[in-house]
Amino acid sequence: MSGIKFTPGSLYITPGAAAAFATSGAGDDVTVYLIRHISGDWGDVDEHDRRENELSLEHGWRILSAYRMSNGTRFWIITEADRSSTTVLLPVEY
Repeated sequence: MSGIKFTPGSLYITPGAAAAFATSGAGDDVTVYLIRHISGDWGDVDEHDRRENELSLEHGWRILSAYRMSNGTRFWIITEADRSSTTVLLPVEY
C-alpha cells in the first residue's frame, strides 16, 4: 500500500518495546514499522482485524497493527481513536 492513511499524533514507545528493538538486531527499525502502520499495512492481524482497521479509518476508531521483529518478538502499534497518539508496545504491556 502506498500513501499515508492517517496521522499518528504523538509517538510513544514503551520501555519493553524499546528494549526489544535495542536487542533485536540491525534489521529492525521501529520507523519502518510506523510507516507501514500509517500506510495501512496492518501486519500480522487476521481478516476481522483488517476489516476493523479499515472501518476505523472511516469512523475514527482505534487502529491496531501487529508485527514481528526479525528475532520473532511480537509487538503492536496502536493509534488512539482521536489520532492524538500512537504507541509501540509489546502485547504483555497492554
